[in-house]
Amino acid sequence: MELVWPAPPYLRSYREALQRGWSPNNLRPQAGEEELAAIRRDPDAYLRELVHFEGGGVGVRLPDGTVVPRLPGYRKWLWDGEFCGSIQLRWSASGELPEYCLGHIGYSVVPWKQRRGHATRALALLLSEARERGLPYVEVTTSPENAGSRKVILANNGVLLEEFEKLPSLGGGRELRYRIAL
Repeated sequence: MELVWPAPPYLRSYREALQRGWSPNNLRPQAGEEELAAIRRDPDAYLRELVHFEGGGVGVRLPDGTVVPRLPGYRKWLWDGEFCGSIQLRWSASGELPEYCLGHIGYSVVPWKQRRGHATRALALLLSEARERGLPYVEVTTSPENAGSRKVILANNGVLLEEFEKLPSLGGGRELRYRIAL
């Protein structure tokens, strides 16, 4: 499994995952349908929206419908000959993430490719890229019930910082925040 930049050669396989009901956003399952619509409208524009080294562009829609500014960041796709999942790195110029952003890294593996080590490897690869960007650490969050994600984070030297309540705009509920020193 490798990380690839979202690009036309991978788009068909990505679109098939969305059509099967997978969403790259675990807080907004409907994001998958929105992405399919964006791909149908203009595939090249869609791909460009996944990489914003300076931030800006189209804002990010939270679960409650609020749109917030896009942070600098990018998304990469997990690829093992076909699409496996998505992982995203984001950061802020100030070093501190806004409270509407749960962490520096978010990831999701399609259900039919889970439990193969893809998320663990993807996170390890993206940590190397975060280090190259000069980040001293990254924070990653997951729900307390998500044992698989907790294992992925711990396998990459994550240290539990806190259990906290997510903002209502993010759907509320308990969340665990881990820090991984780079």
